This record gives sequence, C-alpha cells and structure tokens, in this order.
Amino acid sequence: MIHPARRACIAAAITLLCAQPLFAHADTSWPSKPITFVIPGAAGGSTDIPARFLAIKLGERLGQPIVVDNKPGAGGSLGSGIVARAQPDGYTVLVGNSGSNAINYSAYKKLSYKPTDFIALTDMISFANVLVVPSKSPIKSLPQLIDTARKEPGKLAFSSAGVGQTTHLMGELFKQRTGTDVVHVAYKGSAPGTMAVVSGETQFMFDNMTASLAHIKDGKLRPLAVTGATREPELPDVPTMTELGMPDFNKVGWMGFFVPAKTPPEIVKKLTDNLIAVLHMPEVQKRYRELGGRPGGMPSDQFDKMVNDDQKSWGELIVSQKLQLD
Repeated sequence: MIHPARRACIAAAITLLCAQPLFAHADTSWPSKPITFVIPGAAGGSTDIPARFLAIKLGERLGQPIVVDNKPGAGGSLGSGIVARAQPDGYTVLVGNSGSNAINYSAYKKLSYKPTDFIALTDMISFANVLVVPSKSPIKSLPQLIDTARKEPGKLAFSSAGVGQTTHLMGELFKQRTGTDVVHVAYKGSAPGTMAVVSGETQFMFDNMTASLAHIKDGKLRPLAVTGATREPELPDVPTMTELGMPDFNKVGWMGFFVPAKTPPEIVKKLTDNLIAVLHMPEVQKRYRELGGRPGGMPSDQFDKMVNDDQKSWGELIVSQKLQLD
C-alpha cells in the first residue's frame, strides 16, 4: 500500500508532467515566419501607401518580413472577409478602414463577416477627404460645381475607391444635399479612382488626402474643399465644406489594424505593442504627415471605441439618407 504522503507527491508530479505540454506549445517564438498584411484595396491606393511604408519598419523591428497582399473589391469586404476566416495565429493582419470596418455593416445587408470577427489593435493613419476636380476643369469652386451639376443633370460623374467607401458616401451625400443628379463610378481602390479624375474620365471626387495630395502639388488636381472640421496643414488655403455652408461634411477617414477574433492574447499584445512603437517613430510620423494624414498609434481600447462609434454614426447617416447599397 502506498503511503498517503507519497501518493500525494505522485499525484502532484503527474499533474506537473501533464501541464508541461501546454507551456511547451505556447507560441513564445512569435513571429517565426513572415506576417501578411491584407489590404482591402488596390496597390498604390490610400491604404496601400502608408501600409507598405509601415510594413518595412515593422519587419525590421520584428526580424520577419511583412508581406503586403492587396485584395480589392466589394467595398473592402473581400479582403476583410479573408482575414475574418484566417487562422487566428497573428500571421494574417487586416489593414482595415472606416469603409471596411465601420460603414459596411450598415451599408450592406449581407456581409461575409461581422464586427465580432475582429480584434481592433490600433489606428495607422487618419485623413480628411478633399473635393477635387481635374486641373483642366473649368470648375474652380464648390458653388460652381453645384451650379454646373444642376444645369447639366446626369452629365457629371464622380469616382470613388469602391462602393460603400467614404469616397462614395461623401459623393452620395453631396448629391442629396445639393439636389443634383450626378453619376457614381466605383473603382477597385483609391488609386484608380484618383487617376480617373486626373485623366478627366470623371469630373470630381471626394478623394482621400493620402491619394490626392501628390497630384494636387503636381498641379494635376484642383482642390475645392476639405471634409474635416478644420483646414488641413498641407492645404491651408483650401476651405472646409463647413466654411462653405455644408456642415454635414465633417467626417474623416481612418485606417487601422485588425486580427481574427480568436488570436491568442499574448500575440495580440505583442503585435499591438510593436505596431504602436513603430507608429510613434519620428520618421513614420513625418512620412504620414507628408502624405496629408495624421499619424495613428492610439491604445487598442481607444481605437476599439473609435471604430464602434464610427459604426454607429455612419450607420445613422446611411439609414437616414437611405444609402443602403444592396
């Protein structure tokens, strides 16, 4: 017969041995292979440009390359759905935006993902939209754009980065607020949408600052107004829509990082901490300001609140203006 004290020791030893595999299999080596940034927009677009710059810096910090995978289409829902269904191991990260992760939930009745499919990590960059026309356009002001649209119903077209993106909804809001008949032309990402205005294929766009600023400085696009609550430092002479008598146009867009909902907390923390550290680097902040944006890097709980608040406010706008897209 085994002595009770010895039996207790044996039981304790068995418990310890059984527990060891749990610790041995914890992914303490993350990241041990390349990480993929899924961008739900086209290469060269407003999400793509700052994300690729950050991917290089993050890869250097983590000692693993960051692969950028563009998945444009369906208003950002294609790429977002891919990440929602991805293995929750920290190696697939969504570079989401206010379209894919706030607007779409109200704009579309059927989506392949829902808010609870993601964990919000931190914001990357935020930006105003800027109302632009081709540099060769005879239109030189917002009142002139409205007047032209009213005189020529159905002839002016505006481009967007995709159905349901802020570039689309701002155009739809303009259409309703001004009582004009303008045509929406959706492109697969910000870059082709912007180039459509540059070439004159479309006549105007509420473009992302990050996509249009270089073209404005090169003289290829003419800015008429910005959508934020205040003027933009990079375009100090361009008035806000509010200044021009249209106060509903005070929203800004944002981009940020998300991972699948079941990603282990220790990986979520490590990834978030490293993203925030990179976003606070002076060279990253300088580059983002040059792009016309405001650098991110807020704590995850603050970013999560911002995402939830935007889901609600954009949803109210979409419902009140009957802007559902399916």
